Amino acid sequence: MNTNEFRTAIVTGAARGIGNAIAIELASEGCAIVLVDVFDQEKVAENIQKVRSAGHQVLYIKGDITSEKSRMDIIGKTLEAFNRIDILVNNAGVAPKVRKDILQVTEESMDFVLGVNLKGTFFLTQQVANEMIDKRKEYCDLKPVIVNISSSSAYTSSTQRGEYCISKAGVSMITTLFADRLAEYGIGVYEIRPGMILTDMTAVVKEKYDRMIEGGLTPIKRWGYPEDIARAVSVLCSGKLAYSTGEILNVDGGFHIRRL
Repeated sequence: MNTNEFRTAIVTGAARGIGNAIAIELASEGCAIVLVDVFDQEKVAENIQKVRSAGHQVLYIKGDITSEKSRMDIIGKTLEAFNRIDILVNNAGVAPKVRKDILQVTEESMDFVLGVNLKGTFFLTQQVANEMIDKRKEYCDLKPVIVNISSSSAYTSSTQRGEYCISKAGVSMITTLFADRLAEYGIGVYEIRPGMILTDMTAVVKEKYDRMIEGGLTPIKRWGYPEDIARAVSVLCSGKLAYSTGEILNVDGGFHIRRL
């Protein structure tokens, strides 16, 4: 490929769900897209094609953000193909394989969830941030942006999946730390907190939340969709918020509002 015409966006967890919608949105806006996920390419070919149909240059990398070698491979292949990284969307995340009360949760489950959601996100952000700082010397038009996809679980207790809540609360602090540290380099760092978004991950609790939403759980009485998150990412990557960093955007139907 070897082109530097386009803004280049790395989107993790991009083979399906929220990540795929984000990749499609950014591709439609003219970005070269690097999709990162753990699946073999042929198993997610249809979703990769959706991104290609929306835009320009697309690269799929099978990668595991918990692995330093894999993170280096993601960055190396991105730079080899496009020579720049303008946007990083940290969307990759996992839920516990089995929901358990916090009085029974295992170390294995905690390690699994925090390994992806927290450790992997932190170190990929660290490595990409250093590349962004370096590439700003080469490209005067580079206005880097990092967007972390957190969750309303960052502040909402869910005692049957404590590992997930802890991991997303940690992602919020990753946002704050990197927003503070990278501001001097003109790199904006933002966080999106999705609420109840209809994806494969939430399919197992759909009936429960159908009832709760209808009963008034959220002021906006509907599920959120991956496209809702994708449009929010688009806003944060637009350059129109250049005097803001470390901001949190709730995309949750108003769930975060405290009501009487």
